[in-house]
Amino acid sequence: EMHVGHLRSTIIGDTISRVLEFCGHDVLRVNHVGDWGTQFGMLIKHLAEQYPDFERNPPDLTDLTAFYKAAKARFDQDATFADDARATVVKLQAGDDQCRRVWQLLCDISRKEFDKVYARLDIQLEEFGESFYNAMIPNAIQLLENSALVSYDQGAAIVHLEGHSYPLIVRKKDGGFGYDSTDMAALHYRLFDLERDWLVYVTDLGQAEHFHMCFEAATNAGWVQKDKHKLRHVGFGVVQGDDGKRFKTRSGDTVRLVDLLDAAVDRMRESLLERVKAGKCPLSSDEVQQAAAIIGYGAVKYFDLHQHPETNYIFSYDKMLSTSGNTAVYLLFAYARLASIIRKAKDEHHTDIVATLLNNQQPTPLNLQHAKERALAFELTQFSDVVVTVATDYIPARLCDYLYKLATKLTEFVTECKVLGDPRQYHRLLLCHATGIIMRQCFALLGIKPLDRI
Repeated sequence: EMHVGHLRSTIIGDTISRVLEFCGHDVLRVNHVGDWGTQFGMLIKHLAEQYPDFERNPPDLTDLTAFYKAAKARFDQDATFADDARATVVKLQAGDDQCRRVWQLLCDISRKEFDKVYARLDIQLEEFGESFYNAMIPNAIQLLENSALVSYDQGAAIVHLEGHSYPLIVRKKDGGFGYDSTDMAALHYRLFDLERDWLVYVTDLGQAEHFHMCFEAATNAGWVQKDKHKLRHVGFGVVQGDDGKRFKTRSGDTVRLVDLLDAAVDRMRESLLERVKAGKCPLSSDEVQQAAAIIGYGAVKYFDLHQHPETNYIFSYDKMLSTSGNTAVYLLFAYARLASIIRKAKDEHHTDIVATLLNNQQPTPLNLQHAKERALAFELTQFSDVVVTVATDYIPARLCDYLYKLATKLTEFVTECKVLGDPRQYHRLLLCHATGIIMRQCFALLGIKPLDRI
């Protein structure tokens, strides 16, 4: 199952993809699933031994975390089981029928759970697991050998790279393949079969050297055209608890991503219900549930995205769901306030700014007089530059900072400048309308859905 450690790669990669697509690029969102390594040998061996009749009587593996922990405990404590698990990986990669059937069962169960999370977060991906590249590995190794990059050490095929203290192991001494083999084959496939000009890898920082070594090996092999291809690794830090260590449950277990999302929604629902009781929220009970999910998921995304990818950060529900400061909740409330002004202009002042703009062949030029009007308008002009920057350096936090600054300028504007019923109503509504367009686009790029009413 997906845990909190999968959060960052998922939403950082999604935002980078959204920004590049918005800029007109043809983006293939590849989900490189680890479905082929030692952990699957461990799981296949454990399932085959614990459920020998699994094909006629499939086990209920809805609690994948418990199943994985039981297999991992055996792997760590039983040397014979660990050796058998490693041998099972080699059999799997060689096409053993029973191994493939167990593997397929485990992949199907995992994929079903992944898809539930992706649906909740509005994430669109195309799955290309490590297994997809298995048949391509021998050719990739041959190409590296043809480039005189491969040497041999105790039966293992390795690629030494200048400046690195260890080599890439493209074929293990037992004949099996690991991450190095798969990633080199995947890199070649993406450059030559998919014909992609840019490859952007989003993983934890701990894998940075590995991918830089793969990029160097590909360059040395002549796969990369410097005037055409761009290979980039976007590394991210760790989600931490209050103790500064990896974020875990009180019992010390890894936090499941579905549990984190559920908790965010539950807390947001309680906050909205309190506002309803206080007469500060017009939503019905059904609308509260829907809004809690939208705001809760948005808050989780934004709390991560507004951090610089390379930094570690301490996870806090209180900070994440705060209605003040640089949070999704504050931004969504600011947008809802803006939407309310435009809605009231139509309902109570008989001014539909959108219809006016559509019907007016020669619209009145925007006249900015107040300092807060000019400050907000100036911020709107910065949008394109911010998007281009994010599309270049792949740091979504820059877009978050921009949206927060824009929302702050909006709040200052509507606080100091009367919009409805003012002689300058048209100009100020036009400014509100323009701000709404930019805010909605920013939310869309971040994968967050804005609400007109909260």
